Amino acid sequence: MAEEPEETPTDETAPDTPPEGEAAAEVQADASVSGADSSADAAPAADDAPAATASAPAETLPPKERRRRERAAKAAAVPTRPQTSPEERQAEREAERARKARIRSQNRKRMRDKARTQRTETPEPLAPRREQHPGQQKTRQGIVVSDKATKTIVVRIDVTRRHRSYGKVVRTSTTLHAHDEREDAHIGDTVVVRESRPLSRTKRWRLIEVVERAK
Repeated sequence: MAEEPEETPTDETAPDTPPEGEAAAEVQADASVSGADSSADAAPAADDAPAATASAPAETLPPKERRRRERAAKAAAVPTRPQTSPEERQAEREAERARKARIRSQNRKRMRDKARTQRTETPEPLAPRREQHPGQQKTRQGIVVSDKATKTIVVRIDVTRRHRSYGKVVRTSTTLHAHDEREDAHIGDTVVVRESRPLSRTKRWRLIEVVERAK
């Protein structure tokens, strides 16, 4: 069987493939377009760099340096006084003292006038006079235990009382010195003495009567 000759492709059936020159031109055009895009993308990034630098946080100062700067700024804001001589400064001080003294004097005068007006309008009531009452002297009855001293007797006062907590009857005694002008009382006598003014270092009592003589 005889072989048929192969058909050669014609221009109508051949694939649409661009020539080599046209392919190279398209590659270069694509490269130029991509380069332009990349340069356009890089330009905004470069423009954003200063903005990022500007938004960076401010310098952080240590507390001591910050206080020093604040003090310096405060001192600079205060107006400086003109330099004066010591005599001028002393005169200013004296003038200020005189001004304050006048103000104090006016305030005191105002207070005095106000107090005087109040006293005139509402006089203070007088305190009631204290009534004088004669004092009531104490009187004690006891037994003479000594009459050796001149015009003086020692009297024992017996005290009987009940204990507050335990209820037991407690007996105690105390002694006192009494003045006996006529030396009428003797040891063992039952006498009545009355309180008086101080008659000596130890005597504050005076003999009134002898109730019972010693047996």
